Amino acid sequence: MRTFLLILFVAVQAFAQTNQRDSQHDFDFEIGTWKTQLRRLQRPLSGSTNWLKYEGTTVVSKVLDGRANLVELKVNGPAGRLEGLSLRLYEPQSRQWTLNFANVSDGKLTTPSIGEFKNGRGEFYNQDTYNGRAIFVRFVITKITDDQYRFEQSFSTDGGQTWEVNWIAIDTRLK
Repeated sequence: MRTFLLILFVAVQAFAQTNQRDSQHDFDFEIGTWKTQLRRLQRPLSGSTNWLKYEGTTVVSKVLDGRANLVELKVNGPAGRLEGLSLRLYEPQSRQWTLNFANVSDGKLTTPSIGEFKNGRGEFYNQDTYNGRAIFVRFVITKITDDQYRFEQSFSTDGGQTWEVNWIAIDTRLK
């Protein structure tokens, strides 16, 4: 009986591994040029409700045969210009992505967010600091239409029990 259970366990594990989908193409929908409408909370985690608005473009390019992509964000608004670069890397063993963002103004990479898409929704998390406070960061990607997507970043100071949204971008594909 013990041998049978061991064989059954190994068979179930092998079946589960072969039926996991390859997530390498999860970001293929975004390859191209997008009109970006961005809002960001002026002072996150301060109780502020003042949002700054920006508009510009996002260009997403496939690199390394689709195992990575490069995002170039350039937006302008009354508060000035924002330029950022994101390198997204696929990790085949975990079937997850790391999102690595750099704001051109300070030239530093943020702590990578790690996550995946499930049922068409991308969720990515990291642990970081903001103004000296330990925080969790959540980045969510949701489809509005085939040619429009929402990107939302939130911070949590209580271990993920509550979240404050501080960055919302709506990207619309340019034809």
